[in-house]
Amino acid sequence: MWRDVQYCTQGKPLPPGQFPPACLKVTSDYVVLNGRPSSRHNFLLTPSCRITGIECPFIETSGAPNYWNDAWQNARSGGSVPVQYPNIGLGINSQSARFFNQLHIHMAGVRASTQRRLQELETMGRMATSPAQWDAVKYRVPVTGSDGTGDRTYRVLRLPSLGMNLFAQLQQYVVKPNGLSMANQTLIVVPKMTATGFAGAFYVLNSDPSLHDGTNTCDHLLVYN
Repeated sequence: MWRDVQYCTQGKPLPPGQFPPACLKVTSDYVVLNGRPSSRHNFLLTPSCRITGIECPFIETSGAPNYWNDAWQNARSGGSVPVQYPNIGLGINSQSARFFNQLHIHMAGVRASTQRRLQELETMGRMATSPAQWDAVKYRVPVTGSDGTGDRTYRVLRLPSLGMNLFAQLQQYVVKPNGLSMANQTLIVVPKMTATGFAGAFYVLNSDPSLHDGTNTCDHLLVYN
């Protein structure tokens, strides 16, 4: 994937036999590529600079671009690379669950049942409304996955915007207090949607193997094909 980024940003030749990627959008901060399998609701946003993954300390700093907001601005209806699916999901895998050692945010779909479940949890008061509450036990909730293998436990946070650095908030309020490893975390953002479109809020889900029925991958909730 890093070779694809260099091809898109610098025109660097690819190894013999490697097909050139479709550079769907190229900026000084990031590149948008097709996901695999390629579909109208499976894209990847990856930094233009070399960042291996969620474990890289740079992404937690104030100098890092807001990749999550960039992903949303591209994936939303009217964005540069819109995800053609009723409900959108953005996600990043842990170090051990990923296939490429270049940071990438999946821009994909989520099932309507996932959206409904998250809205139910919000109505029930079962999600945090500030990052400082994110790790509270009452906000650790089961959400059924798209792959039919049952519920997994996520820490769920509701935010009015993606203006803050989600990586930094995760490190400060979940990872560090529990002595966890950032490399083991998965992070998923599901924009709240209603019949009239985007409802002006985001559900931010985190999980890792330290939770009972936790997971280190976003792939259980996202729909790629």
